[in-house]
Amino acid sequence: MTEPLYRLSISRLAPLLARKELSPVEVTAQLLERIKERNGELNAYLTVDDAGALAQAREAEARLSRGEGTPLTGIPLALKDVMTTKGLRTTCASRILENFLPPFDATAVAHLRRAGAVILGKTNMDEFAMGSSTENSAFGPTHNPWHRDYIPGGSSGGSAAAVAADLCIGALGSDTGGSIRQPASHCGVVGLKPTYGRVSRYGLVAYGSSLDQIGPITKEVRDAALLLQAIAGHDPKDTTSVPEPVPDYQAGLDREIQGLKIGVPKEYFGQGLDPEVEAAIRAALKILAERGAEVLEVSLPHTEYAVATYYLVAVAEASSNLARYDGVKYGFRAEGRSLMETYLNTRTQGFGAEVRRRIMLGTYTLSAGYYDAYYKKGSQVRAMIREDFGRAFQTCSLIACPVSPTPAFRLGEKLADPLTMYLSDIYTISANLAGIPGISVPCGFSSKGLPIGLQLLGPLFGESDILQAAYAFEQATDFHQRKPPF
Repeated sequence: MTEPLYRLSISRLAPLLARKELSPVEVTAQLLERIKERNGELNAYLTVDDAGALAQAREAEARLSRGEGTPLTGIPLALKDVMTTKGLRTTCASRILENFLPPFDATAVAHLRRAGAVILGKTNMDEFAMGSSTENSAFGPTHNPWHRDYIPGGSSGGSAAAVAADLCIGALGSDTGGSIRQPASHCGVVGLKPTYGRVSRYGLVAYGSSLDQIGPITKEVRDAALLLQAIAGHDPKDTTSVPEPVPDYQAGLDREIQGLKIGVPKEYFGQGLDPEVEAAIRAALKILAERGAEVLEVSLPHTEYAVATYYLVAVAEASSNLARYDGVKYGFRAEGRSLMETYLNTRTQGFGAEVRRRIMLGTYTLSAGYYDAYYKKGSQVRAMIREDFGRAFQTCSLIACPVSPTPAFRLGEKLADPLTMYLSDIYTISANLAGIPGISVPCGFSSKGLPIGLQLLGPLFGESDILQAAYAFEQATDFHQRKPPF
């Protein structure tokens, strides 16, 4: 094979491993070598487990030789550093957890291990998943492999950059307000946020508990279906996990989309949308129509309140979730002359500026006298946003729209303006507020050669439908086959 092994997708690599034409050890060793050579330019990984990955690859090889393999056996994957991994450092890109070694695997990670996947390491992210650019990491920003002066998106920027730069075959990220879809769009890869409750959150370090969801970041749509198949399902350890049967996500990928009704929300095409992004989305809609889909206009009237609502609900939950990091039980500790001073020093020195900002905003919205005016009101508007989607899906099967209002921006460009940074998520956060699934699939490039993604949203547990439409679009284009000049 002349093509480097690290260039292969999961769906191309798995049959070669199953037929023993390739060895998991050979593939893993090549990826570890590539990470060693190229990660310094991107800062996509925070922790690389060379010895552990090779041991897992040898175990996968033994499984395959016994005929016990799955489609993921021997496939080298990366994990966003917000999922616990037994005995492997889990930092959430924060100084406060810099040396934390979890005693257990997250359920999604355990599913991958049972399937025989090889865990290469943990990827960079915005601290505690709070950000849209992976610039908020305590360990330095990740660079976009298409242009290293630009952000890869966030908060799962390390995972998306690693997939785009062939530093892994696939990865897992987490999505609280667009943190899988937005970096996937900016890095020219596929990113899927499942329905809330479709994938267990057990072992996912919490940011916004009613919003967080683990999902795949991959080179192709079929790979996303394979990874979702492995990690989806009910988990009694997670009370928000839904006991809904898991369909075969690959089964319907090849179905025609003739007659599929795709809604386009008029509120998503207006002020603030970059002309190059709009042109790419309009061209993608034309391709879907040529494949037989019926494209029609829908309305999501409460879209204008989505950002404000998200930054009430999410920060309130963050304030509650991050109260546990006090320097007493585990993690970083900064001594003080009193217990209160120890708390203050630990949290001031351990958390970065963006995390402190969101904790303070959340604490304020939950405080006496303000709860009804802010958090309660935000929860009510959230219900209205959810109802908007419900009405829209009565007239269409899927919704198509941009992922981000602009292509990736320069590193440092928006750090001094948090509100502008927050607006980067305007087209993704509504899906988290409503709990519905969404996918980003590459659909074009800007004049600077930066990728642009098409977002497809579906009703609750509509992953099969959005995967089918994304696959149909992917097969009609070659955007997913283009590689960064890295």
